[in-house]
Amino acid sequence: MRSFLILLTLGAVQAFGQGLTPAEILKQPTDSWPTYNGDYSGRRYSTLKEINAANVHTLSLSWATRFGAGGGRGGPGPAAGVQIKSTPLMVNGILYFTSPNNVWAADARTGRELWHYQYPPNTGSTIGNRGVGMYGNWLYFETPDSNLVSLDARTGKERWKVSIADPKLDYTSTVAPVIVGNHVIVGIGGDHLDNPGFVQSRDPENGALQWKWWTTPRKGEPGIETWPDEYASSHGTGQAWIPGTYDPELNLYIVGTGNPNPVMAEKSRKGDNLYTCSIVAINPDTGKLAWYFQPSPHDTHDWDAVETPILFDGVINGEKRKLVAQASRNGYFFVLDRATGKRLVGEPFIDTVNWAKGYDAKGQPIPDPKKFPTTDGVLVSPSSNGATNWQAPSFNPDTGLFYVGTSRSYSMYYLTDVDDHPQGWGGLDSGAGSDGNALLAIDYKTGKVSWRHEWPSGGGITNNLSTAGNLLFTSNGQNLIAFRASDGKILWHSSLMAAPSAGPITYTLDGKQHLLVAAGDSLYSFTVNQPVR
Repeated sequence: MRSFLILLTLGAVQAFGQGLTPAEILKQPTDSWPTYNGDYSGRRYSTLKEINAANVHTLSLSWATRFGAGGGRGGPGPAAGVQIKSTPLMVNGILYFTSPNNVWAADARTGRELWHYQYPPNTGSTIGNRGVGMYGNWLYFETPDSNLVSLDARTGKERWKVSIADPKLDYTSTVAPVIVGNHVIVGIGGDHLDNPGFVQSRDPENGALQWKWWTTPRKGEPGIETWPDEYASSHGTGQAWIPGTYDPELNLYIVGTGNPNPVMAEKSRKGDNLYTCSIVAINPDTGKLAWYFQPSPHDTHDWDAVETPILFDGVINGEKRKLVAQASRNGYFFVLDRATGKRLVGEPFIDTVNWAKGYDAKGQPIPDPKKFPTTDGVLVSPSSNGATNWQAPSFNPDTGLFYVGTSRSYSMYYLTDVDDHPQGWGGLDSGAGSDGNALLAIDYKTGKVSWRHEWPSGGGITNNLSTAGNLLFTSNGQNLIAFRASDGKILWHSSLMAAPSAGPITYTLDGKQHLLVAAGDSLYSFTVNQPVR
């Protein structure tokens, strides 16, 4: 029996021998899920429709497997605290996924573990890990202590590791690398520290640095005028801790950046504080900035603008445009021209937003100083957790709707560091209630909500996947739920052993469409029951 299992494992690995080329990532995936968002656009949309609104009620579990850091099957079993926040990749029948310090490969047909790589214990933050990037037969992932590690996808053996940043400076690394041509593009986290953020590109062969773009400018660079001085800018943070998206025609890597520092004590950083809380477009070959748009100028509420910028082509005011859309953590939905960054649509997507007093000439919200943190406290919506957050939205080109999980929340924001040169956090926030959580479907042409589903409890900011089968998959607590994408009617749900902790994915394997989701330390795979003929 053991020999038979070994042969099955080897067969699965050998079937993978072709690897994944950068050109294949350009295709609309059907029999794979080769990147964090499925493809470069970030839409989290699949053209598959074997599972559809008419038969989704027959969707049933085909397998479920728990994974642990103690050696998997045959070892001590699933380890307490393992949580898969990564979106799995599925390439040639193999699933690749992570938790902090761990990478697994599993057979997509059965869920059986093929190999497990465990990074050595370290002092880095284990808040989460978004997954791996893939180039050929090589995998890339970031470690809590800010190394980039490359593995052989066939065996899980380490090829090399290189340092991205010094963990002693409180940098953390959670990003799923994005492969663009021969570039492995990574970002960095740790948004409460007095150190600058960056996006960088590494050589897939050996990890050598190709370029590095700082998220805050230096002396003489465009944007430095939005800071009091170079010292404030160089300590201004703005980490890029969620993967970006890529337009191959314009050759632009588009990514969101995090909040400025000091976070809530803004006295020493007057100005808009570019390029924090921004959507930026970078040339992946040179690392040069092409354009920017700042959803939260001079942020004082910890509203990172890292939420996925989704790329699609559409019509605005009767004109065909190349677009990029983001539902930002600050409560505003934006649609931009992705060639220029010009704002075309901008609307709040929750009705409790109270921190801005209009728009500037670029169409960016103007912060209201009355809503900056004070020693007595000020009530602001959304809370620091945001109207939405890093969890994946989805855009369905069939419906023209942008789907996002939201929270109409409030916080009391307090200023605690009143020094002329505050450091670090500089304040605190305390949750002050909520007006509810909802799943929203937003019309990209107007920014208006087309339909909403109010959650009676739970729900809120969750991951989404839409398909050509007129389906939208999301979750509420431990329930995986299918909505009709066009109008928001619930068609199916399944209760899992834990709340879904990463975005669901879908793909065709052996001629059959599968739906896969990570929840806690487990993966769950579903298929529809076809009628007997």
